[in-house]
Amino acid sequence: MPNLLRIHHAAIICSDYEHSKRFYTHVLGLKILAENFRAARDSWKLDLALPDGGQIELFSFKGAPPRPSYPEAQGLRHLAFAVTSVSEWALHLQGQGVSVEDIRTDEYTGQRFVFFADPDGLPLELYEVPAQSTSPST
Repeated sequence: MPNLLRIHHAAIICSDYEHSKRFYTHVLGLKILAENFRAARDSWKLDLALPDGGQIELFSFKGAPPRPSYPEAQGLRHLAFAVTSVSEWALHLQGQGVSVEDIRTDEYTGQRFVFFADPDGLPLELYEVPAQSTSPST
């Protein structure tokens, strides 16, 4: 069987393109790789770079239904980002007006993590990893 290498991208559909674009670029600090308006779909597609080479694709589709997440629905539960300091990130997010849950500790790994949401309520997680674990492997 061939091997999977890594996650290439995660695709997110937003309700307010400009609001979500600002959140992912200014609040989370992701770099824009490409931004395209797809006239046939009346939709924007924004490609954002993660530091490890992965990407997030941000889409806008008029009339897309909200994500049923409470109670949790089947499908993707949340998107998690590795960080070296959950505390620093929690303070940064709060300073940007983002509501952040209490920092918790993973009972199995002992690592700290925290949840917050994007502008559409998509659950996002920050998971603390040792500094040497943040660089992409080759």
